Amino acid sequence: MSGGVGGGGGGPCGACKYLRRKCVSGCIFAPYFESDQLGTSHFAAVHKVFGASNAAKMLLAVPENRRLEAVVTICYEALARARDPVYGCVGHIFSLQQQVVNLQAELAYAQARLSALHHLPPAAERPPGGCVNLDPSFEMARPSVGMTLDVDPRMPLEHGPVPPADDTGGMCGGGGGNSNNEDQETAAAAVASDLHMLLAWEFVSRHLPGARFRPSSQ
Repeated sequence: MSGGVGGGGGGPCGACKYLRRKCVSGCIFAPYFESDQLGTSHFAAVHKVFGASNAAKMLLAVPENRRLEAVVTICYEALARARDPVYGCVGHIFSLQQQVVNLQAELAYAQARLSALHHLPPAAERPPGGCVNLDPSFEMARPSVGMTLDVDPRMPLEHGPVPPADDTGGMCGGGGGNSNNEDQETAAAAVASDLHMLLAWEFVSRHLPGARFRPSSQ
């Protein structure tokens, strides 16, 4: 999409080739749309969405050293609109934002699991058959597992850091001498799962105020 042949160089550029016109010297599209099939197809999308005259006006309004970035942006928006006539590039941006949210949730889960494992009391200090109570606010704020997130793709997202995992040392311990390691692993998995759900719920409440939970169909 760059370094195309302009008028007088040996053939029309991709834009003039698509418009079936002579590529004159100083053609605004020549440096960015080559005469090959790729350049022609890119300009076809730009012409369909913006129009050739409007695209030329937009490029003329941009300083010459920034026109390549403008052409890349125009082509990206035009191709995205061709793929998704409803949302265009907004749908792709929303998809990327959702990937960021998912990765942040996975990171929070890993951090919560590590924190839970680090804060497990030694087997000698755990009361036989007893439990270390969770923070009451943790149990009240934790959403049910059978829920899914319902988000409107047109709703803007507010980015922000995932809240750090709280040091919630809640787990039940077994009293058997030979089963201490298994009890610790089971308790750690339960606490990590609860912390994962809490962190996801807090993140959605803080950064997706327009989202709502609905019961899962499973």
